[in-house]
Amino acid sequence: MDLKTSVQVSATGLRAQSLRMRIIAENLANSDSIAAAPGGDPYRRRVVSFRSEVDRASGGMGVSVKGIDGDKAAFQRTYQPGSPAADAQGYVLRPNVNGLVETADMKAAQRSYEANLSAIEAAKGLTMRTIDLLK
Repeated sequence: MDLKTSVQVSATGLRAQSLRMRIIAENLANSDSIAAAPGGDPYRRRVVSFRSEVDRASGGMGVSVKGIDGDKAAFQRTYQPGSPAADAQGYVLRPNVNGLVETADMKAAQRSYEANLSAIEAAKGLTMRTIDLLK
């Protein structure tokens, strides 16, 4: 695999993990959002899914975003009869965002991002050493 192909493969991983971190940040930012109308649904946690792809021209494997889907987990219900978003029984639906899960996902995405950066640096270093040998 040449430098261009290895950098392209790692770049697909960088783009994918960057999007994943952005979606996680949106989830955390909306973790306290409630419905605008009484009995309505609050913010639904979003999850990024990936798929592997082959670049037919170079033969390199990469990753792309398959989709960004809403998490099907149930919303949390809290009793807040004074809230404008409360239903007839006084319950407010809260987002299905768990801060601990989001933090763990963010850490995993960060590590994957760093691994792709390290792969680019390693490919660049090997190419530089090869050039030095040819001098």
